[in-house]
Amino acid sequence: MTRAAVLLFAALLACPVSAQTRPDARRSPTTLPLPVPLEEMPAPTRDVLGRVMKDPTVSAVCPAQEFVAHPDTYQWLLDHPDRTATAWRKLGVDAVEIKTLKDGRLFWKDGPSELVWQTVARGPQGRVWYAEGQVKPGLFLPTIPVKAVAILSHVDTARASGDSVIRHQLEVFLHIDSRAAALVTRLFGDSAPRMAEQGSGQILMFFSGIAKYAHDRPEKAQALLSDGKK
Repeated sequence: MTRAAVLLFAALLACPVSAQTRPDARRSPTTLPLPVPLEEMPAPTRDVLGRVMKDPTVSAVCPAQEFVAHPDTYQWLLDHPDRTATAWRKLGVDAVEIKTLKDGRLFWKDGPSELVWQTVARGPQGRVWYAEGQVKPGLFLPTIPVKAVAILSHVDTARASGDSVIRHQLEVFLHIDSRAAALVTRLFGDSAPRMAEQGSGQILMFFSGIAKYAHDRPEKAQALLSDGKK
């Protein structure tokens, strides 16, 4: 897992070079249901999301993944990506540091790239995140201002053992400067689709990997998920 993979919005580095533009902004029929229907969100939230989702520069959907874990632990990880990143570092993975700001938003910075994001909708079957910032997708590429909506949806199937089979999926809507997107597309060419699939899948692994580890090694879960260092 790369440093970018443990960033909540690491897919932003792949989406500009891989996703298909959907001018009608309809969600793919292969995606899981929205964790919170748009019509049930407050009007200001709908407006902010709508400006990105209804007219995205690019959008991407990754294949759903399944794993076994305790739903409560998984839900906690979705609400604490900073602690999830800390858990990866405890396991020896070179994860980037995610900071929690005083207002509850989350912040990541790596050189000229930086993102601030927040949970704008929360439901029993997923989260909706909104992000703003700038990313530098390559050494010789310009810094690109971005706005993004990421929807992580999941379905839990309880087992007699007290845990669950969790099936989750990620969908990203990204608004960037179209000329910058065209430049990156030309540079990466045919490798773009694979980059998008890997980037989105690694974000799901960011959460599911720790949830599964805590499930499989309950004796280590408390130390792993604490906010202390190794």
